[in-house]
Amino acid sequence: MKTGLHEGPAAEAREELAKSLLLYAVTDRHWLGSRTLYDVVRESLDGGVTFLQLREKDLDEEHFYEEAVQLQTLAAEYGVPFVINDNVDIAMRMNADGVHVGQDDMEAGDVRALIGPHKILGVSAQTVEQAVRAEERGADYLGVGAVFPTGSKDDAVEVSHETLKAICEAVSIPVVAIGGITRENTAQLKGSGICGIAVISAIYAQKNICAATALLRETIEETIKD
Repeated sequence: MKTGLHEGPAAEAREELAKSLLLYAVTDRHWLGSRTLYDVVRESLDGGVTFLQLREKDLDEEHFYEEAVQLQTLAAEYGVPFVINDNVDIAMRMNADGVHVGQDDMEAGDVRALIGPHKILGVSAQTVEQAVRAEERGADYLGVGAVFPTGSKDDAVEVSHETLKAICEAVSIPVVAIGGITRENTAQLKGSGICGIAVISAIYAQKNICAATALLRETIEETIKD
């Protein structure tokens, strides 16, 4: 993030949000097997997830809503912010903590107008221009990637570490890196300016989700140390 920010409530809120974005988990049903999404999310929260996004591409609206309410209640038990991927209507209907949108989803300014000034708005960005525009239009944080090759999203665009650093320097809002991040490559992000990482398979594809999450949190804490 930019340095030399003015102090005050806005700066304090930004700092608090940045801390909560340390280990950002994005749900995925792909690896569930015989387990429920609720159970694996609880395991990840036990392991130290600090921010949770529900990402569902194939559920109908009612089942999506029911699942979202359950997971929001669970996240609240752990004091972890809970946001919905893409579906602004459900996020508003269930009073989620916020919503995350991509470049091909609803425009950030339109989302902000719908959800109001106090909900969290995350926006995906792959370029400095996209990042600056998202901040101008009301984004509270950015998800930047894919910073490594990933199989979790077929349409993921790779973002160089130079671009990631340039984005962090260009905006005043927190930035999380996403895409192909594992415990083994997290250290390569050191010095980029990120406040955390967003992961899917590094948590939910693991046999022992709680243990894998705890190790990953330890690694990202070390990575972002000054």
